[in-house]
Amino acid sequence: MSTRLATQGRLTNTAKQIRFTFNGKQMTGYEGDTLASALLANGQMMVGRSFKYHRPRGVIASGAEEPNALVGLGTGARFEPNQRATTTELFDGLSATSQNHWPSLEFDVGAVNNRLARFLPAGFYYKTFMAPRAAWKSVFEPIVRQSAGLGKVPKDRDSDRYEHFYAFVDVVVVGGGVAGLQAAKAAASSGAKVLLLEQTAHWGGRAPVDGGVVDGQPVDKFVEQLVSELETMPNVTLRLRSMAAGVYDHGYLLGYERLTDHAPEAAGPRHRLWRIRAKQIITATGAIERPLSFAGNDVPGVMLASAMRDYAVDYGVSVGDRTVVVTNNDDAYRTAIALKNLGLEVPAVIDARASGGGALAEDAQALGIRVETGKGIAKVLGGKHVSGVALCSQAGEGAVIEEIPCDAVAMSGGWSPVVHLWSHCGGKLIWDDALAMFRPDVDKAPTGADGQSFVIAAGSANGVLQLQNILTDAQAAGEAAAIAVGGKPKRATVPEAEASDEALIEPVWLMPQGAGPKLRMKAWLDFQNDVKVSDVMLAAQEGYESVEHTKRYTTLGMATDQGKLSNINGLATLARSLNADIPAVGTTTFRPPYTPISMGAIAGEARGDIFQPLRKTPMQDWHEENGAHWEPVGHWRRPYCYPRQGESHRDAVAREINQTRNSVGVLDASTLGKIIVKGPDAGKFLDMLYTNMMSTLKPGKCRYGLICSENGFLIDDGVVARIDDDTFLCHTTTGGADRIHGHMEEWLQTEWWDWQVYTANVTEQYAQIAVVGPNARAVLEKLGGMDVSKDALAFMEWKDGELADIQARIYRISFSGELSYEIAVPASQGQALWDKIIEAGAEFGVMPYGTEALHVMRAEKGFIMIGDESDGTVIPQDLGLNWAISKKKEDYLGKRAQARSHMTDPKRWKLVGLETLDGSVLPDGAYAVAAGVNANGQRNMQGRVTSTYHSPTLGKGIAMGLVLNGPDRMGEVIEIPGTDDTVYKARICDPVFYDKDGEKQNV
Repeated sequence: MSTRLATQGRLTNTAKQIRFTFNGKQMTGYEGDTLASALLANGQMMVGRSFKYHRPRGVIASGAEEPNALVGLGTGARFEPNQRATTTELFDGLSATSQNHWPSLEFDVGAVNNRLARFLPAGFYYKTFMAPRAAWKSVFEPIVRQSAGLGKVPKDRDSDRYEHFYAFVDVVVVGGGVAGLQAAKAAASSGAKVLLLEQTAHWGGRAPVDGGVVDGQPVDKFVEQLVSELETMPNVTLRLRSMAAGVYDHGYLLGYERLTDHAPEAAGPRHRLWRIRAKQIITATGAIERPLSFAGNDVPGVMLASAMRDYAVDYGVSVGDRTVVVTNNDDAYRTAIALKNLGLEVPAVIDARASGGGALAEDAQALGIRVETGKGIAKVLGGKHVSGVALCSQAGEGAVIEEIPCDAVAMSGGWSPVVHLWSHCGGKLIWDDALAMFRPDVDKAPTGADGQSFVIAAGSANGVLQLQNILTDAQAAGEAAAIAVGGKPKRATVPEAEASDEALIEPVWLMPQGAGPKLRMKAWLDFQNDVKVSDVMLAAQEGYESVEHTKRYTTLGMATDQGKLSNINGLATLARSLNADIPAVGTTTFRPPYTPISMGAIAGEARGDIFQPLRKTPMQDWHEENGAHWEPVGHWRRPYCYPRQGESHRDAVAREINQTRNSVGVLDASTLGKIIVKGPDAGKFLDMLYTNMMSTLKPGKCRYGLICSENGFLIDDGVVARIDDDTFLCHTTTGGADRIHGHMEEWLQTEWWDWQVYTANVTEQYAQIAVVGPNARAVLEKLGGMDVSKDALAFMEWKDGELADIQARIYRISFSGELSYEIAVPASQGQALWDKIIEAGAEFGVMPYGTEALHVMRAEKGFIMIGDESDGTVIPQDLGLNWAISKKKEDYLGKRAQARSHMTDPKRWKLVGLETLDGSVLPDGAYAVAAGVNANGQRNMQGRVTSTYHSPTLGKGIAMGLVLNGPDRMGEVIEIPGTDDTVYKARICDPVFYDKDGEKQNV
């Protein structure tokens, strides 16, 4: 039974007792404990049940690789399922509950699955639930859904805060062990800006536990000295409890910092998501010890040898009074020696190697520890806890030589470098036969846009296991990173560590090597998902030769630990079953995040009212005060109209249109997207983005342009203004600003990354006001300032100057067909200019108009609206916009797609105008019917209405639509049924209803 030792742990403070509960039972621990160490100290060996067979599960590891000790943590608004007890720091009042059992942890009805295990092998769910078909919905599916998943979904709203943080550094070092600390020091000595991330709450990694001497002092003192030096360096940032979740292209790294998990009542956010840009990344992420595969290796009390050493040394906790150590390498002897020195019994070290170990084995024997070489464990005795092991010959089939009573088993199957971050961005691995591990292939490192590597592995993460070699490798990694970022590292002597003589590992993938079916069916690979050696062998037998297919067939490595303990043993078992070499089988894909990160951290501050912030123009308050009726447009709310007392919306829209057409109106156009595109290749880039030519546009001029997707469909439109030779300002639709900016960045970053172009979305940096109507020029002249006459500022030109004593940029563009000026000023000056325009226009009866008046006036002019005339299936040619497609350019996004047979089909519907015979307004979105029916017995369609309004200017209903052969059918009458059984008759006409020659906008 596990218990607390009299000897204080290295990390615990026995002067401060902490109370917590597990499954409602009151327990105590000490400051510095993890939940796992505190549970073990209280004799709680069983902490959960496995997913499939509901077998008893105990703590098996001491870090992020733990697959078993998952608990529901907290209550109410702070409840969170699937939290690792091994990485959860103990705090006063902590409440934890075990998972995946009913009605209780000790008595679980689901354990009946364990009795039926022979009928529930890997992939059984692909072969069952087939018949009777009627039983699936009412019988099988409810059972499966009830059994699915681990833990319970939180029901209450999360009460904690989360935040995002951005950092730009020269070098990121991931891992705060001796390798990471030494690499950080080497890189920082060159003057490089260094960020060091360590996922635990302590520096030094395994070194302080494993011991050693560096530069004549204990390794823990050496670690303290290194940390102290780094803390004094102004160019170094140290962060504990910070995990590097993933490495991405262009030196982008995602970090995850747990700020207050260990102190929930502390002020501030709980988690912080770091978005880091680094020129070089050093992965000093260490290595994970592998378990051994033998029957009963999942019984509570069987633990990784390194973890058992951690609990004894770091937390003063004994997993058992009598511990048998089983190994195929020398490192496990450190556990045997540590336990013996703490006064615990080690009945035997079972070494699968016939030749035995090196100096550490001799030290163990000198302490009186029995060492059995060439032996293995046939099976572990016990169910909910270990009661003994059956000794056998490793070379045999499992015949029991002797039963050794014990209450704990420490196993070690070798070490696997943590290569996840290295692999995230394309780093390749190489199999090391001598060390039985996949390690980074330094010749195939992740590379950046320049073809140079930007990730360097260091220490045991690089397959280097001896302390002296780790320090040497780390120093070299730090210096290489410094040189890569342009630094000059100072000449330094690598710290010297005492060497240890260790014998080579001997790979052991099954114990004993000839174990029969009964033993293989109890030898576990994936402890959480209940995947056995026999399951992988069955998958191979059934033809699943790819490791990725085997993973999905058996669920190997698909648990919450993502195979950190199981994958290597699993693929080695698969290789053996296929009679293939391990490198030929390969590995599964390593994907971010390295360990789970909270959904709250991903969302950051984006929750509640700011989940999707309501964007406001500088004139928002004025609109509200003047009775605006709001319309949602993207993330904005725009005035639909400004109804007066007792006035309907239709009447308000008509009033606004008549005033604008006859005199002058003013529109808040600030929401329209404004994207700066700048750089020597800006013109070339816009030529590829727009269907027409932009590189020929002269500074001071504007040009209307269309943007298509690579599939040829119209996705946005707007006016482009050329500011200077290298700078353009692209206007987009209100809802398209962010999307088009993202579209630009996607192509720049993935296809044209070597073009010298910079983009910036400046939509909210400027207020933009449209002054529209026959008296628009008179209003601006009254304000005073720059010359806005026809000769000084012609149609489709822009100029910078001063208007009403405010610096402004005026565009002579029109979306209404009237004389129009769009005036852009800094957002802080928007309200001031608006007020002055309203004041100056008073004598002309100026009034604001909203989006509905805007839409009606543009429809009267036959101008298209993205989202109305386009719906994701429409191309510019459908809308009669061939004039906006360059015939000189070799290419633009969508050009080749528009040449496909479907796109050039003469039967594509084309844009036309529609006017009802009786002047009524057509229903929006209604379809025009044709003769006959289709294969489904439905009326054939020949077109649809895209925009429809009542026009106060023309005194009748007008519409635009897409109609089969529309432009060739002018004057023809078609039928358009409504939803109220009314059938409208509409005449096909020119889509330009008002001022076809454009005389009014050119005055």
